[in-house]
Amino acid sequence: MAGIARTCLQSILKIVNSTLGLVGIAMVIYGLWMGRVWQRDMQDSSFDDFDSSAPWFIYTFLSIGVTLCLITCLGHISADCSNGFFLSCYLEIIFVLLLLETLIAADILLNSDWEKDLPEDPTGRLHDFREFVESNFDFFKWIGMFIIISQGFSMLLAMALGALGPNNESNYEIDEEHPPARLPLINHHLQQPPYVVGEPRFAGKSDAWNTNK
Repeated sequence: MAGIARTCLQSILKIVNSTLGLVGIAMVIYGLWMGRVWQRDMQDSSFDDFDSSAPWFIYTFLSIGVTLCLITCLGHISADCSNGFFLSCYLEIIFVLLLLETLIAADILLNSDWEKDLPEDPTGRLHDFREFVESNFDFFKWIGMFIIISQGFSMLLAMALGALGPNNESNYEIDEEHPPARLPLINHHLQQPPYVVGEPRFAGKSDAWNTNK
């Protein structure tokens, strides 16, 4: 029964954890597209109009996407092996991620001038992305809520999987199918070979003394 529950929890955790991977892949693809557009605009513009500052928004977007993909890989490894160390690391990372998301959302909602706290974006993609989010606010609101719920559900599944412990049933089944060979401590029925090829063996003095006795 515990094995069936563990298998179900592992499968559900992998499915729920895949949402982070999908978001990370989407952010990486969008970040690569923004970088490509920025390079094209840089080549088309003249040297005087070109701003030499680094496109920090594109790099940050790509870094967040890659980080989410790595967290997804860690979640799949943790769900597959059900190891306490990997599960605890996954739980801590998800908790820190939820805390950062909460702080960023609170700063955006409470601070109307939050854009002024950020460095200037030479690509202008931050402004375009903000306008895109504001024009599709209801869609992104549901996406954000779905991501937060999936992260919380992933934490609950990871804690339940950690409570069940690692999967040792496969080792037990192998031991039952192939029991270790048991040898007797003392073998009372030693069979002597019918003949021995080699030099004849002469009895020593101690053997002769015991025979005469």
